[in-house]
Amino acid sequence: MFPVRRIAAGLALCAAAFCGPTAAASEDLQYPRNLDVPYVPTNQPTVEAMLRVAGVGPADYVIDLGSGDGRIPVTAAQRYGARALGVDLNPRRVAEANERALAAGVTDRVTFRQQNIFDTPIAEATVVTLYLLPDVNLKLRPRLLSELRPGTRVVSHDFTMGEWQADLTLSVRGRGSTVYFWVIPARVAGRWSLRLAHPQGEQRHEVAVKQAFQEIDLAHTAGGKGVLFNDARLEGERIGFTLVDERDPGTRYRFEGRVQGDTMEGVAHGEGRALRQPLNWRAVRSGG
Repeated sequence: MFPVRRIAAGLALCAAAFCGPTAAASEDLQYPRNLDVPYVPTNQPTVEAMLRVAGVGPADYVIDLGSGDGRIPVTAAQRYGARALGVDLNPRRVAEANERALAAGVTDRVTFRQQNIFDTPIAEATVVTLYLLPDVNLKLRPRLLSELRPGTRVVSHDFTMGEWQADLTLSVRGRGSTVYFWVIPARVAGRWSLRLAHPQGEQRHEVAVKQAFQEIDLAHTAGGKGVLFNDARLEGERIGFTLVDERDPGTRYRFEGRVQGDTMEGVAHGEGRALRQPLNWRAVRSGG
């Protein structure tokens, strides 16, 4: 399984757009009641820390859902060279964000929209940043999983995605904050026909894959020798698992590869008494 990692960090991590229920009542009264989350600005060092955790770079397209005064999108463009989109319901916040982008000289790479986050197309994002509330995250979760491409990074400050466990959890020292990081997993549930190109003859296995978010479990169903699958993990499009010969547990192959729709392929490396040369493998989904 892909493990949940917990790391203590010395940085306060926070998205700049919407914060949680700690917003001051006087600030809340200034904004439309149809906002899902009250607005609280975030200090600049924290914004930069969040973008670093997401690994933002020049090739990225960042979408900040609830962008407030635009600090995250502007910083993503100005400091990290990314393209960015910020979305906020409040026209005052959108105007402030556009002023910030103009002052930073990044209007060619940053766009702001006055728009409901639930109506915002997100499929082109490579990074999505959030600082919302638990119920809002849960409402967004189905869209994140279905519309974002495998490998897209999602970062949320303080609030989880329910039973979708984070790939990385950061405990922020001295701030009382937690940051959750996910990589959108490929969809791999179903029945697969697996072929391993072995010098002594192609090995064939029928495999059933169960999936709960990034957690996967593989089971041999038919074909070839009896085998077990251990240490299965999924990170975006990358998949890995170990095939063990039940009759000879010392013969093992570690499979590493990538998922592309209904196919996955890669290279298997022998362990223990298995052949040590790299072997190509390929699997095709044969059913849901």
